Amino acid sequence: MKNTLFKDLSTGLITALFFSAFIYLEDFGITLKFLNTFFGLIAITFLLYISKRAVLSAGFLIGIFWFYWIGYSFEYNGVGYLTPFITLFFGIVYMLFFGILSLTDKVYIRAILLFLLSFFEPFDWNWMQIELLFVDSYIGVQKFQLVLVLLALSMPYYIKNRYKYSPLLLLVLAYSHMPYSYMTQPESQLKIKLVQTDIKQEYKWTNEAYIPTIKMVYKEIQTAIDEKYDLIVFPESVFPLHMNENEKLIDILKKFSYKISIVAGSLMSDKGNNYNVTYMFENGNYQVAKKLVLVPFGEYIPLPKFAQDYINNKFFAGASDFETATQPTDFTIKGVKFRNAICYEATSQEIYDGDVNFVIATSNNAWFAPSIEPTLQKLLMRYYARKNGVTIYHSANYKGTGIVK
Repeated sequence: MKNTLFKDLSTGLITALFFSAFIYLEDFGITLKFLNTFFGLIAITFLLYISKRAVLSAGFLIGIFWFYWIGYSFEYNGVGYLTPFITLFFGIVYMLFFGILSLTDKVYIRAILLFLLSFFEPFDWNWMQIELLFVDSYIGVQKFQLVLVLLALSMPYYIKNRYKYSPLLLLVLAYSHMPYSYMTQPESQLKIKLVQTDIKQEYKWTNEAYIPTIKMVYKEIQTAIDEKYDLIVFPESVFPLHMNENEKLIDILKKFSYKISIVAGSLMSDKGNNYNVTYMFENGNYQVAKKLVLVPFGEYIPLPKFAQDYINNKFFAGASDFETATQPTDFTIKGVKFRNAICYEATSQEIYDGDVNFVIATSNNAWFAPSIEPTLQKLLMRYYARKNGVTIYHSANYKGTGIVK
């Protein structure tokens, strides 16, 4: 009995390591398509074939390996003691998530269930994408390619002759650059400066940070003007204030905008509601984009109203959820259309619906420093960029700034 338990736990650990390896390799700056392809295929194979108990342990550890960092942000709400419980919570959530596979030993049913799980988002949290395993591999990230992978790995179990492994040839059809799966990604002709800041979260919202932050922004804008950039993009909430209540700041940015277009994150207060927003200044005018997709448990509580009120009052000093926009916002900057995305939005399909070629994404990843969060976010943006044929211009605080294709 003890040997069986140890074997199941060990198998679950190995499965979780294969399932998570591409994230940690990327975090160390290692992107090897062959390794990512091999590890991804091995991880899927294990989930199809391992014992029921091993599936449960694998799911628990995958939840930890991918999302151990989520509780870090609770420190800045004065409830840092909840961090280990949040980590444990995500372990349990994904033990149950992948635990669906443990309801059967039939490989073909597990393959069907794993495909169905690729559509499911527990508590509206969408960072567990099964196809993400192959974002930097020889396998594509479209749903039909996941189907081909599942068929290729599950069918050999049911073939008992010398052609047992012939279904693996289906992996050729799942190749990421087959003519039917390749999507051309455009690139803007504008000269764009993406600013990466490194303002610690515990300092960012203090009175001492206000003047140095404003001076830093002005300096970056002037440098970008001198270097002949068309557009400068600052991170999410680079202005730690309600911008609409600071007319002097708005007027200064308007004057700068005659020489360079400016995109910067801030907050907005309107009729008692708080919004996480992006401001775009150009030619003395400005436009505001409100956030459309909020972060579960970060900007809103994805539970019934009575539970929302209790959690806000118990753990967040009565702070209410942010309000949202009703649809995505597009900025037209020097004749080029950009879809706006604030942090979590850049990893949500809603932002990529419609006519979208370019996305300006802004983030504040200091909430989760130090962790793999910026790396996982980058991989997810790469996934959505490739899936939708879009180029993303991303500016972040802490880590993650760059062009994502």
